[in-house]
Amino acid sequence: MDPIKKAEEIVGKSTEEVKEDVVKATKKSVSSLRDFVAGGVGGVCAVVVGHPFDLVKVRLQTAEKGVYNGAFDVVRKTVAREGMVRGLYAGVSAPLVGVTPMFAVSFWGYGVGKQLVESFSEVKDGQYSVAQVSTAGFFSAVPMTLITAPFERVKIMLQIQGQKELKPGEKPKYSGGLDVVRQLYKEGGIKSVYRGSAMTLARDGPGSAAYFATYETIKRSLTPKDETGKPGQLSLPAVCAAGGAAGVAMWIPVFPVDTIKSRLQSGDGNLSISQTIRQLYSKGGIKAFFPGMGPAMARAVPANAVTFLGVELAHQAMNKVF
Repeated sequence: MDPIKKAEEIVGKSTEEVKEDVVKATKKSVSSLRDFVAGGVGGVCAVVVGHPFDLVKVRLQTAEKGVYNGAFDVVRKTVAREGMVRGLYAGVSAPLVGVTPMFAVSFWGYGVGKQLVESFSEVKDGQYSVAQVSTAGFFSAVPMTLITAPFERVKIMLQIQGQKELKPGEKPKYSGGLDVVRQLYKEGGIKSVYRGSAMTLARDGPGSAAYFATYETIKRSLTPKDETGKPGQLSLPAVCAAGGAAGVAMWIPVFPVDTIKSRLQSGDGNLSISQTIRQLYSKGGIKAFFPGMGPAMARAVPANAVTFLGVELAHQAMNKVF
């Protein structure tokens, strides 16, 4: 029997209605796949540009008081001790390997989130409201955390081990990303590998909501209208401007959460979130929750500008090919 005829008998729909449902489902699947691929491209661009800034941020967040005088001191000491490329790109293997699925899942989750929003609320003329975009953005962080948490744990462990002065003949504790995972799993099982997951979600949920809402809002304001009043072609500089602003908007509300997460993921003990917060506050008050904010803000603009640039260019390329 014709599968469409069979489907018609089962669901009580006409052949044309079934065909229309199949077309809609196919379009959603293709759209999700494109979001996934474009997100991966954008993620790779983000790592290449932003990793040195991230390394400085993490070392400022995790180092004891007095080790560094500031961001430029981290760079100076890192380059002197480990060299330019090897030092500033310490731990890059973990995010480079993990960032493709991480950003891919983020943009895929954002696309799925928009589909869910559309199914529960009205979207006028294809233009999502700020609240709708924020909701979709928050949803994107849920599946992304499953990938982000362990990869950031590995990245941080590799980044901070470069701070230790090695004795003659002494070798680093970790030889690479897989070795970090092996040792963490040996020490505390899968729980150790995923340490900091709750704080990762606490950071990425509201951060992603602000991220995508800011990007869409600024992108919309910079997009020229065509003769019919509908959005026209967005220029690449405008994409970069909206992406850079989105990165700054993401970090501002969640930076203290990121500091707590970095402390949790870099610690040797098994401190709880509340213990980590008390420990941070006892060492420097509110100010202790904001070390490395300068490098984070400096990284946010170029890294997220090239992220969205990569995403938009990937979508354009796929639209031409498919």
